Amino acid sequence: MRPFSTWCCSGDHVPLSRRLSRLGLLTLTALTLACQDHQEPALQDPNGQLRMQAAVDSVRRVLEDSLQGVVPSMNVLIQTPTQTYFVSSVAPGVQPLTPNTFFRFASNSKNFTSAAILTMYQDGWLDYKAHITDLIPGTDKPYVPASADWAIPNKDQITIEQLLQHSAGVYDTDNDEIPGLNGESYVNYVQSRDSSHHFTTEELIRPLIDNQLQYPYAPGAGYHYSNTGYAILSRIIERVYSARSGSAKTYADYVETRITGPSAPVPVPVSFPYLPNDVRLPAPNVASIIRQPGGLLEGFGAVKMSAHVGEGNGYSTMAGLNTYIRSMMRGENVLKPQTVQLMQTTIRVTPTNDNYGLGCIRFTNLGYGHNGAIAGYLSLMAYDPATDTSVVAVLPLWDYTKGFDTFLTCFLHMYYASYAAKGALGYPILK
Repeated sequence: MRPFSTWCCSGDHVPLSRRLSRLGLLTLTALTLACQDHQEPALQDPNGQLRMQAAVDSVRRVLEDSLQGVVPSMNVLIQTPTQTYFVSSVAPGVQPLTPNTFFRFASNSKNFTSAAILTMYQDGWLDYKAHITDLIPGTDKPYVPASADWAIPNKDQITIEQLLQHSAGVYDTDNDEIPGLNGESYVNYVQSRDSSHHFTTEELIRPLIDNQLQYPYAPGAGYHYSNTGYAILSRIIERVYSARSGSAKTYADYVETRITGPSAPVPVPVSFPYLPNDVRLPAPNVASIIRQPGGLLEGFGAVKMSAHVGEGNGYSTMAGLNTYIRSMMRGENVLKPQTVQLMQTTIRVTPTNDNYGLGCIRFTNLGYGHNGAIAGYLSLMAYDPATDTSVVAVLPLWDYTKGFDTFLTCFLHMYYASYAAKGALGYPILK
């Protein structure tokens, strides 16, 4: 699942970021599930939609039974070599989603960040194996500033590749607790007390410098998921693009120009908000909720995303994410096929990681992509080259009625719905 970027907005402060970080990256092997035999699906299957609807309905009802509460919707889109299927399984009285309903896709943003870095690599604008203190090609400027407010631990040993792999040892101020902040992460501590606060990258890395925080391994020698590492990558993209353009540019500028916008090879309806006034989703959109102990429901509307640039600030539709992940992983988008292979297979294998490449997760029988969790939204996007199928799933619900256990139950059932939907169409699944 996503390794997480989270925050809580309510009068009752709950350090969700700290608790979520304990899980880290969900690998499907950790679910201890077994593969079914492969049955080739029919090329044109008029009953596939009905079987997929029944499968996703069943998973949503099972989740309701487990949570003993309403699950408003479970949503899965699958594109096969010949057809596109979409199911929105909803509780009575709930409006179904459509493929064009907007939602926040959280850490799926990391795959876009990786695509941006690797596009710059293809274009000769940067070397993804370079140290972050090296000079941007053709300039006298380093990838990150040489100033005191960028003096993070082990700075001169960290490479761009390691940041993409979560192997740089950069401490995560979004998810992990910071000394002196009541056991909370920096982002959660600040945002839960001032929901209007606007973050900068320099601010996000300041706790690393002040407290000399790092994970207990040398850069490149371990694995620990880090949103802060991707915040640094967003600044690298900004600095490289600004240097090449000769004017000040942002992360969002580059992604729109080269990856998602009208001039991109495969335009998609994606936005990466970061400004203080860019806090609402366009219509149509689905509201998310967090169910707390005692039945309290927290609905999310306006959300400030400045703490999550490059690692979790994106929003789009299920159709948009499907177009993106399918074209990117097929080598039909901005990345060449050999660069896509780099993204998928450049994995820093450690005892805690064997499936995270360059901003890309390998999911058994779902393929390559990412996942996300933020502000009550859970999501997944993946493309499987073995079957030429893509899947996008969305569950706009977090349940904390029994703490982290019921949150994890929600996330797992989003995966179960994805597998059940593929199985209904005759593809290999996990059970």
